[in-house]
Amino acid sequence: MISSINPFTGIKLRDYATHDEKSRQDILHGCDQAYLNWKQTSQSYRCYLMKQLAGSIELEKEKLAHLITIEMGKPIRESISEIEKCVFLCEYYSQPEHIGLTPESLIVDGNNAMITFEPTGIIFAIMPWNFPFWQVFRFAIPNLIAGNVCLLKHAPNVTGCALAIEELFSAAGFPTDVFRTLIIDTVDVESIISNRKVKGVTLTGSAKAGSSVAALAGKYVKKSVLELGGSDPFLVFPDANLHQSCLTGARSRMINAGQVCIASKRFIVHESVFDKFVEMHHQALRQLVLGDPMEYSTDIGPLARPDLTDQIEEQVKISLELGAVALCGAKRSNLHREIYEPTLLINIQKGMPVYDQETFGPVSVVIPFKDKVEAIELANDTHFGLGASIWSENIELANEVATKIDAGAVFINGMTRSDPRLPFGGTKGSGYGRELHSIGIKEFMNIKTIWTAS
Repeated sequence: MISSINPFTGIKLRDYATHDEKSRQDILHGCDQAYLNWKQTSQSYRCYLMKQLAGSIELEKEKLAHLITIEMGKPIRESISEIEKCVFLCEYYSQPEHIGLTPESLIVDGNNAMITFEPTGIIFAIMPWNFPFWQVFRFAIPNLIAGNVCLLKHAPNVTGCALAIEELFSAAGFPTDVFRTLIIDTVDVESIISNRKVKGVTLTGSAKAGSSVAALAGKYVKKSVLELGGSDPFLVFPDANLHQSCLTGARSRMINAGQVCIASKRFIVHESVFDKFVEMHHQALRQLVLGDPMEYSTDIGPLARPDLTDQIEEQVKISLELGAVALCGAKRSNLHREIYEPTLLINIQKGMPVYDQETFGPVSVVIPFKDKVEAIELANDTHFGLGASIWSENIELANEVATKIDAGAVFINGMTRSDPRLPFGGTKGSGYGRELHSIGIKEFMNIKTIWTAS
């Protein structure tokens, strides 16, 4: 049995029975049979269904946003934005020019050759709770456009969201079993990955979970794509627009109470503007409104689970003991035990948890640098490599630095984000493979060469 509990009220929302072995096998069989027909459908028909899905989501926007907020505590304004982003994603892939699956013809030694892109089957996804709709749609839409079918194991605390997503696909007219949700425990994941009907596995989550899934995918020779979080650097050079960089940086760090993989987590600021940046960032954090996530005025609600509050509290506590200095926050709010106050830390050193580890909560750390070389060294001094943000009016300099940052995406004078028009994914400990763009569509396709003698 799996339970969904409102993190703000502490009230149990619902219990969900897990799928037993027979139910799991029936779902796998249904998905496999659905794939045989789905892979034969035309691209234009799939695009049509994506347009229908966008409309279905838009109609249910308020209801779906409410579900996100009560299941994992995201402020309602941000939940609405998440649903709207899913609508944009579906609309984007409803346009054939964005798909990029046209066979490529070429001549090799006077002979004809063609490269084609073919679906492979059931893609199994293990998805997290922090963006319970967006993360799922980010994986599912490109794979469905490719002709694959999707099987979801969602985080237990957002099981209601998982089932709502399944209902949305049905309401939009997608064939039965093209998208299904499995309610299973972690111990049952291997039985799904090992099944011959499953052709690939994708996970968004922790490095520990990613390592386990990658090992299982390797064991059973299945393609995998992993997005494992990050500790993204936010570089501010002396000529940067401080006002804009501070506002953007604070927003990036504090969205979803800091529970964002691609959030800017380490602010690396030139020493000449360090004090001013810290002052402005401090002011931005102090203006945030804490409270009930169902209130439209709320900026910071509870973390999604009590253990997550415990974790960020411990990371900050140890860092303070090692010499970090808190300018604000660094404690739970008196308003609610699971609301952690927006925190700003300076005097950060290597060896502190807030330097070495991913922090999944509303905690900003600001680190000074002397020159370009040191900025790059600090940015890359992490196990992760998901995203990065660089702020400078010298675009030539910013582009030069961007080429030397170990990250899957670097945004110059803007907030790092996922966008269906751009490939998304990381390097190093942030995982491998790409989602979104036409590149993401091809991750779980058979890229086939057909050679013909002249």
